[in-house]
Amino acid sequence: MEELSIKIKIGDREYPMKVKRDDEERIRIASRLINEKLKSYREQFGIDDKQDLLAMVAFDCLIDKMTSEESHQVIDQTVFEKVNHLNQLVAQSIL
Repeated sequence: MEELSIKIKIGDREYPMKVKRDDEERIRIASRLINEKLKSYREQFGIDDKQDLLAMVAFDCLIDKMTSEESHQVIDQTVFEKVNHLNQLVAQSIL
């Protein structure tokens, strides 16, 4: 897989990195979203300290990830239960 050398900007810093071509768009979107959250927190809370802003964004992103994972676990459990129910119905109809 071919790697690209790109630079992304987060806050006021540029970060050079090598990424797979397939990941480039996702990485650029992630960078843009981080910068949008930084701007939002700066405006919403009047905070200018970059470290505080980055910590708040990291915390917010982790909460979002945990919420998403919990939601997926509920969906997985529901699907598992429905498949088991369907298997029982099929087994009963065979008998």
